[in-house]
Amino acid sequence: MSTRPAPKRVAESFTTMSELVMPNDTNPQDNLMGGNMLRWMDICCAICAGKHCARPVVTASVDNVAFNSAIKNGEVITLEASVTRAFNTSIEVFVEVFAATMQGTHPRRTHHAYFTFVALDKDNGSPVLVPELTPLTEIEQQRYEAALRRRELRLVLAGRMQPQDAAHLQELFKTNV
Repeated sequence: MSTRPAPKRVAESFTTMSELVMPNDTNPQDNLMGGNMLRWMDICCAICAGKHCARPVVTASVDNVAFNSAIKNGEVITLEASVTRAFNTSIEVFVEVFAATMQGTHPRRTHHAYFTFVALDKDNGSPVLVPELTPLTEIEQQRYEAALRRRELRLVLAGRMQPQDAAHLQELFKTNV
């Protein structure tokens, strides 16, 4: 395996993307269809992950996405994605979605999720080492630390790790007796 690229800061790959919800994007209730929202979230996160890795990336997993607030035809959505942690060949990206009218009124946070991407060698498609992440702000540090538990949970749910081996996740359930 190749050597690990130099570490990067969260701000170096932060990505913002906006979309106008058009009639073709909506369901019979005139709300944005969930599949279109997931597609835009995936694109925004892939751009962010690709910037961090400076390589092609593929989506490996998506955490639970709750549709908290309907987004109507004609509204503008803004997606903001940032890397939360780099592992060996994969990275976790957090995305938040905000919606507002075209004039910018009635803004609200509507969705959020964590996506995992794997970086690939552009010639042979095999996984490659990704740059480590250097969190600088308090929220970046919190997301960075919590990423280990989220990763373990993903691996347990996928059957790739036994629950008893998820040490960081187990810390949440320890009691002081």
